[in-house]
Amino acid sequence: MRTLRVADLEAKPGEKVSGFVHIIGAEFGIPVTLICGEKEGETVLISGGVHNAEYVGIQAAMQLADELDPKKIAGNIIVIRLMNRTGFEHRTMSLTYEDGKNLNRVFPGNPNGTLSDRIAYTVVTEFFPKADYYVDLHCGDGFEGLVSYVYCTGAAAPEVAAKSRVDYLVTSMCGTGGAYNYAGSMGIPSILLERGHSSRWCEDLVAEDVHDVKNILRHLRILRGKSHIHGKPPIEVSPVIYEDAPVSGCWYPAKQPGETFKEGEVLGRICDYFGRELFVYRAKMGGIILYQTISLCIMKDTPMVSYGTWDEDTQGKIEVGCEVCGNEKHKHGHHHHKSEEKHHKRHEHHKHHEDK
Repeated sequence: MRTLRVADLEAKPGEKVSGFVHIIGAEFGIPVTLICGEKEGETVLISGGVHNAEYVGIQAAMQLADELDPKKIAGNIIVIRLMNRTGFEHRTMSLTYEDGKNLNRVFPGNPNGTLSDRIAYTVVTEFFPKADYYVDLHCGDGFEGLVSYVYCTGAAAPEVAAKSRVDYLVTSMCGTGGAYNYAGSMGIPSILLERGHSSRWCEDLVAEDVHDVKNILRHLRILRGKSHIHGKPPIEVSPVIYEDAPVSGCWYPAKQPGETFKEGEVLGRICDYFGRELFVYRAKMGGIILYQTISLCIMKDTPMVSYGTWDEDTQGKIEVGCEVCGNEKHKHGHHHHKSEEKHHKRHEHHKHHEDK
């Protein structure tokens, strides 16, 4: 009889089983749900909480685990409800509580390392070998603003990523560090879905994640029903530039997620406590802000800004309002991210992307 097994958890055809999977070399487990479909098929791994303060993805993973019915599944679904459990329980933003490491930078892990290394190693050895596809759910951390978008590895077909209701697509060829990156290097088609920001979550954002993942599962013929595309597919914005802060200080971004700019424009400044300018960052190419630090505090060698490729001359200029105060434009001239709704309306105005 076909049985789905991960470590000590086991589900037979037509069963859904939940419990904790022991972390190799540690004294605790992470919450996991196994869904073994009544019919045979491939296996999809879904994870939330690689970054433990990215709550949209965590709640979406938990909700998917609860809602998916084995009777409607052809194949198997493995859901890691919360990968960085101790970070979540201590609210340490995106760092593992015990060692202060970013779990999404240590894959494939090490059984003899610190807790982050051991979690990664357990995922790589116990979960990845079972997976034919991988969907990793994220959002912006407490200090991060971002516009919704999706990553896919070279092994993942863009048409799979296109089943999600986001505006932008990033094709990644990096094979180490992150969970989905390393899965991709193992030949597992993998995508990473980003939705929401600032560690905020709400039922509507979670529902969008759940809808997108179910749509992907239908496309893969694992969940019963037909998949669909929401208007136009996401716009490819690769290659992407990722910049870390060269100094610590106070960070003043000039743009916000979803805004576009031309090469050479100032994207932000770092100043000391007396307002003295320590660093000015100018865009190395025309682009669109995907995510950036939005906290006043910024630390040396931590993420500052990330932006994808965009040509305002051919694709148009996008400006968005301030999510904090609601103004279209701040008096000092900075533009800020108003909301997903306003962002989509401005897309309609500039005819970059039709309403999803």
